[in-house]
Amino acid sequence: MPETLTFLLGGARSGKSAHAERLITQIPAPWTYVATAQAYDDEMRERISIHVGRRGDGWHTIDAPLDLVGALAGLPDGAPVLVDCLTLWLTNHMLAEHDVAAECAALVETLSRPRGPWFVVSNEVGLGIVPDNALARRFRDDAGRLNQKVAAVADEVLFVVAGLPMKVK
Repeated sequence: MPETLTFLLGGARSGKSAHAERLITQIPAPWTYVATAQAYDDEMRERISIHVGRRGDGWHTIDAPLDLVGALAGLPDGAPVLVDCLTLWLTNHMLAEHDVAAECAALVETLSRPRGPWFVVSNEVGLGIVPDNALARRFRDDAGRLNQKVAAVADEVLFVVAGLPMKVK
């Protein structure tokens, strides 16, 4: 398997996750889905259920709301991996009051050396209005910086709008 990083960006409900799933399933199974979401309420449980329902046989799921670097390090060489998504992972670290800059640097270092075909999904959050509170502005800024760093090390970057992928890199 080629050792490549494909980075998929888009807004909420843009189709980026579904597109990433279509891309990875063009590679023979098994596929590993590294999930960063945490189900704190019924609405989030429903969102997770929708994602799980789209995936059929051939998938192995690893929950990594915080230790994404460790989850990726624990995978066998050559394994096709889909990480969904970096903005939820970032949120988890921010809410846990971790050193976000250090966590992001470690993640980017890991992503710069994919050990198989890796597909990573993230939200583009910088296209809207300026948030009205400091935490939301910090999140937007940290997500923007993280997305830029991941895009820089990615072999391919796709921006998904209304279910349509556009090649950026």
